[in-house]
Formats: sequence, structure tokens, C-alpha cells
Amino acid sequence: MTRKLTDTNSAAIAAEFVRARTHAGSPAMGMVMTLVVVVDEENADSALDAARAASHEHPARVLAVVLGAARGTPQVDAEVTVGAGWGGEMALIRLHGEVVRHPESVVLPLLLPDSPVVAWWPVGAPADPASDPLGRLAQRRITDTMTHASARSRALRQQCAAYAPGNTDLAWTRLTPWRALLAAALDQHPLKVTGAAVTAENANPSADLLVAWLASRLRVDVRLRTSDGPGITEVVLETASGPIRISRTDGRLAVFTSPGNPDRPVALKRRDVPELLAEELRRLDEDDVYAATAHYLHRGKLSRGRRTGTPASSRSSSRSVSRKGTPT
Repeated sequence: MTRKLTDTNSAAIAAEFVRARTHAGSPAMGMVMTLVVVVDEENADSALDAARAASHEHPARVLAVVLGAARGTPQVDAEVTVGAGWGGEMALIRLHGEVVRHPESVVLPLLLPDSPVVAWWPVGAPADPASDPLGRLAQRRITDTMTHASARSRALRQQCAAYAPGNTDLAWTRLTPWRALLAAALDQHPLKVTGAAVTAENANPSADLLVAWLASRLRVDVRLRTSDGPGITEVVLETASGPIRISRTDGRLAVFTSPGNPDRPVALKRRDVPELLAEELRRLDEDDVYAATAHYLHRGKLSRGRRTGTPASSRSSSRSVSRKGTPT
């Protein structure tokens, strides 16, 4: 059920949550976190669809905050929903006037007590999420540089430069299957890698992160090449015995090639935002591997079509365990 509140406040929204749960016959809260979704009006529906899908795996209080014009009379409008396909409960909160400059004053009283807070910017993330008024409330902050209409690589570098513990980007989450396959390939073929190449569509932030990850972990030069996509289309690891290659031209099925073995197909489907968001909500501790990769990318000199080496301060290990539990 959904109830609209006009010209309201945090106390009234919190009271409506309790009333709606009681009316639904579930007065107790079984939610594991608060998910704060900061989004504009245009993208609110798609963001809430993704949050609703993720809430089935991670029951949460979802606070979707739509920041309107900062001029005019301060006003808070809300739509409170319990049930209706949500794994927890949701409030769509629209802010107008001076309150837009202080959204934390509305959100803070609505956070679930003694539970983690995650902030997610589906589009238009701040340059420094940890310093954002709503970002400061969260232990985890999720951005998505892939949604930038232009200058995606620049946006990624901004996020890497402003990295703080708890930050992550869905451009990194998209790499989990690639990183798992590449790590498994080196486990199966313990060969010394002498060079590497990543091929992807132009201005793909995931490709930049993959190049940085490979260069920092393997301590080799990594070339970044351009293709027509979709997304990342090929990764090649050069060895003395021949190349280890993962090639995916259709965004669904990859071909895995390794020295002395026949080619074999590997499922490598591009995932949508609900799947990516659900993955990021599974672990709420700091992603150490992303942190190291972000620092490397910020310090390094990645450029399309040129090779990237490894600074002396980067880690020497070519394999470690990521926070997702897969070797990296």
C-alpha cells in the first residue's frame, strides 16, 4: 500500500511507516539496512525498480531522495510504500526550497537504528561522495560512472581521486565475472604473464579499472584498445607458451583460449543494474581490492592505445582474494 504525504516532515513519515506496517499485519521490522537513493525526477522510476529488485535479497528501508529546485518555500512531500513488491519499505521523498541544501536534516531521523546505511547515486554522483551531506551518513557509498553521458573516464578519475573507505563504483562491480575468469585462468595455467591487453568500447570506465587492476597485480605493461563493444570485448594475457584470451563480442557468451587446449565457451553475460546493486549490498565492509585499484589508477598514467606500467609502490602479488571471495 502507498500513502502520499504533502508538506510533511520526518516525524510524519516515520509515523506513517509504523502505521503502514501495523495495517499490513507486520509491526516488527525485519530490515537489515537503510538504502538512501539520491536521484533526480527523470531517473527516479528506474532507480526504484532496481532498488525494489535488490530489496528481495536485502530487505531494507529505502529512502529515495529527489532534490528539486533550491528556491522558493521549503517543502517536503513523500510517498510511503509498504509491501507492493518491496522486500522492506520505501519512502519517495521530494524536497523543494531551502531544505534541498540540507537533505540530511530530513533523512537522518528516518535511518534505521543500529543498522548499516548505504547511499547510492544512480546518476549524477557528487565528485566526492564521502563529503556529500547524504554521503556522510553512510558507511557505503555507491556511484556509477557509466551513466555519465560524456567524459566517463574523467568522472572515474574524479571518483578514484576522492576515494574514501566505503566508496565503490558499479563500473568496478561489472568486472567481477571478468576478474574471476582471469584469476581462474592463471590458477589453471600458472604461467608468467609478460604483457596484457584489454579491448573495449570507447570511454568505458570498467576497462580503465580492469587495466589498472591487471597492471598493479601482474606488474606488467597493459595496452588498452578500442572496439565497437558492447562493453569489454577481449582480454589477452601474453605468456611464453602463448596467449590466454577471453573474447566476448556479443555481450553474452565468451570464448576462452589457452595454450595447448581447445577453445571453450564461457557464460559471461552483461548484468543489469539490479544485479550489480544486489552484489554490492552483500558485503558492507571496505573493498580493499577496489581501494588499491582506485589508488593505482589515480597515480598511474592510463591512456588509450598506450601501455601502462606499474609504479614501484604498487603491490607485487599477482593473485589475492577479493572481498567477493574470488581469487584476484
